[in-house]
Amino acid sequence: MATMTELSPTAGKTKYSQDTRVDESLVPKKVLSFRSTRYGIAFMAHFCNFILMAQYAAINISMVAMVNGTNHQSQFNGSTESLPLDALGGSNDAPNSLPAEAPVYDWSPQIQGIIFGSVNYGVMLTMAPSGYLAGRIGTKRVVGVSLVVSSLLIIFTPLAADLGLAFLIATRIVQGLAQGSILGGQHALWERWGPPCERSRLCTLALSGMMLGTFTIILLGGIISQTLGWPFVFYIFGGIGFVYCLLWFVLVYDDPVSHPWISVTEREYIVSSLAQQVSPHKQPLPFKAMLRSLPLYAICLCSFSHQWMITILTVYMPTYISSVFNINIRDNGFLSAFPFIISWVTGILGGQLADFLLTKNFRLVTVRKIATFLGNFPSSVLLVALSYLTPDYVTTMTLLVVSCGLTPFCQSGIYINALDIAPRHSSFLMGASREFGYTAAILASTISGFLLSQDPEFGWRNVFLLLFAINLSGLIFYLIFGDAVVQDWAKDRKLTRL
Repeated sequence: MATMTELSPTAGKTKYSQDTRVDESLVPKKVLSFRSTRYGIAFMAHFCNFILMAQYAAINISMVAMVNGTNHQSQFNGSTESLPLDALGGSNDAPNSLPAEAPVYDWSPQIQGIIFGSVNYGVMLTMAPSGYLAGRIGTKRVVGVSLVVSSLLIIFTPLAADLGLAFLIATRIVQGLAQGSILGGQHALWERWGPPCERSRLCTLALSGMMLGTFTIILLGGIISQTLGWPFVFYIFGGIGFVYCLLWFVLVYDDPVSHPWISVTEREYIVSSLAQQVSPHKQPLPFKAMLRSLPLYAICLCSFSHQWMITILTVYMPTYISSVFNINIRDNGFLSAFPFIISWVTGILGGQLADFLLTKNFRLVTVRKIATFLGNFPSSVLLVALSYLTPDYVTTMTLLVVSCGLTPFCQSGIYINALDIAPRHSSFLMGASREFGYTAAILASTISGFLLSQDPEFGWRNVFLLLFAINLSGLIFYLIFGDAVVQDWAKDRKLTRL
């Protein structure tokens, strides 16, 4: 006779709440140190995400140069008037300052939106499968191989653009397949490297590399485009990706047990703290139960609404600044990049704050919802306000900086919430939830390009109002149905025979 014995992952006493509970008598005390191996793994993931986002967003700033001199730029002006560059101490010499050998294309705002969004078709197809695959064969191979492919395709992008629009879109879709595997595959690391009381810090440190990558590509992309030509933006960051792959394969290991240089004390600390959360046996995914889980739906829908806002900020900020201020691509790069360095800092600090609140006996679900609220609502409100204010450099940049700077708080909320509700299946669920979220990246780019094309007078206002409505809907659903308790379908069930 067979019976099912349920092994709860929340046994034992602890000062942490809900599913972060482990038996403190089994876990040696260990202070998180920058010299620890798990911190080193987080830094490796940080720079991997830096390269991922730099390659992902390379076309966002390059597009200003790729279409410079066409007649479509004026369609982005929205309800604002272009401001002279005299306030910055320069002149609008962008068309004449681009290298002569850099080709220019006649792409409408709607076509640009399709190009921006095409990479996300590939991303959304591979995030969940890559998370599942990394849980089976390891993050090191899945992410490493995917980074090689992404770097190769980013170098090929200028040639694809010359071959025609269809080649460019196809290249970006395949590139998205590789980049989705990088983003989805890395989540399996924290199943084996992230002690429950340190997950916010480790995960946000890793994910904040995306903001640093966005800052760097927008800042340097403008300078490179103006001095060397926009194709070199793709060549340089593709080459950096190839070099980093060598470091990745040498320094990253899938778990502390297989790591050759980790100290015995740290290895025992990590393994013992995860002993009740990570099953030694591979278990099938409970798809039917997942499809009935409201907390999982809450994560997916809020990820969708947040990704919509991130896409508008990442993809369209250079275009928005160019349309409002009518400045050259170099100055555009400086202004567009600045908000993302603030995001990089707040992303790291947000993880520290989340883990600090847990030590003060805040409930885990409360911490996740506070972080998610801070990363959504204030930012969307500020973007709507931006469309109603008379543009000037100080007001516009202040609102953009604050709005962009608050968004990374979600890294300590919805983006690691799957580790809370289903730690044994988290690599698949984190990939699946972000995969669902990335459908917003496709829709946001395409719909925003359409809105800007159809309504030159109020285009930006319509884009930001739609963003606010979608963002608020996802946030409300998460605040009502979000949870941080290990779900029944995610608990370890062991088959025994009597």
